[in-house]
Amino acid sequence: MAKLTCSAPAKLNLFLHVIGRRKDGYHLLQTVFRLLDFSDQLSFIVREDGEIKLHTPTSGVPVEKDLCTGAAKLLQQESGIPLGVEIFLEKRIPLGGGLGGGSSDAATTLLALNRLWDLDWSRESLMKLGLSLGADVPVFIFGENAFAEGIGEKLVPIALLPAWYLILAPPVRVSTAEIFASKELTRNTTPVKIPPFSVGHGQNDLESVVCLAYPEVAHHLEWLKQLDSATMVAMTGSGSCVFAEFATESAARMALAKVPIDMSGFVVQGLDRHPMQDFSRQ
Repeated sequence: MAKLTCSAPAKLNLFLHVIGRRKDGYHLLQTVFRLLDFSDQLSFIVREDGEIKLHTPTSGVPVEKDLCTGAAKLLQQESGIPLGVEIFLEKRIPLGGGLGGGSSDAATTLLALNRLWDLDWSRESLMKLGLSLGADVPVFIFGENAFAEGIGEKLVPIALLPAWYLILAPPVRVSTAEIFASKELTRNTTPVKIPPFSVGHGQNDLESVVCLAYPEVAHHLEWLKQLDSATMVAMTGSGSCVFAEFATESAARMALAKVPIDMSGFVVQGLDRHPMQDFSRQ
């Protein structure tokens, strides 16, 4: 029986600008996605009977809203494949932190099943399918750091300098829908042109709204901002996680050693490409 074990890496938004809103309510964004060497792990075993089964449901996520099974069922339906799959998920990426864990899990599921079910779908086709699961899914299928526009699906590869990140995870789960619906959110940031991109170029337009609603996020951000060796400090996505960027691993780990006992943090390295980038053809 065919089996595959794969990584689903997290991401950071190095900046996130809200530049408008579509008639259907979706927000128009500009952002830079940075992939991280910090991942959930998924294992897949092909079933011959067509059943799709998740053996390790995530606490706090209803089965009907799980993106792994959702991705598998969608690909099964759209491809007409009679095969099924057993899915085992080892969750490491914090929920509701803006690190893209659920979206990455969905993308990894699509990439893995594309190979296990011998579908040979193109990357573009998988990205289009992934977009229906969530706006952050396509970048993980795209497979490299990217400048994104639209609702996050228009992607251009971008070269980023090597970097390490200290990520703090405040003990709150932020509702993305709540933040985007906030009356406090400005939606008219002037669009930027990329390239060129430089560290610290923009800001996260959601940050001030989140900090107002979740004081714990503001508290963690303020602590990071007093680190002299950081090249940038920001919130990722709609939070709650915040990060500081460093040029070297040693600088990031020195900062981690200073993190107060009542804060939770970890150090990760930025990636240039997704570990499964070759799992689909161009």
